[in-house]
Amino acid sequence: MTKIKNLFTTSLAVVLIAGSLGLAGCGVSEEEMAELNALRSEVSSLGTEVNSLKSEKTKLEREIAEMEAKLAQCAKDKEATTKNLQSLGL
Repeated sequence: MTKIKNLFTTSLAVVLIAGSLGLAGCGVSEEEMAELNALRSEVSSLGTEVNSLKSEKTKLEREIAEMEAKLAQCAKDKEATTKNLQSLGL
């Protein structure tokens, strides 16, 4: 019985020491924290760039729509002019 008690006490001590070492190793080093902050900064700047590019895309799409509308109006004007010229016999 004494052997079992000693074995249990020794096993418990080993588990407690291993557990406390494991918990102490879970901390974040300054280097890891600096890297994390750098990554957060990079993500933030990339997010800003994405928003800027989306804004530029919207602007370009609006310009394209305006040009297509002008082109469609030119086609209508051309068709009307052609009909008028045909009615005049030219």
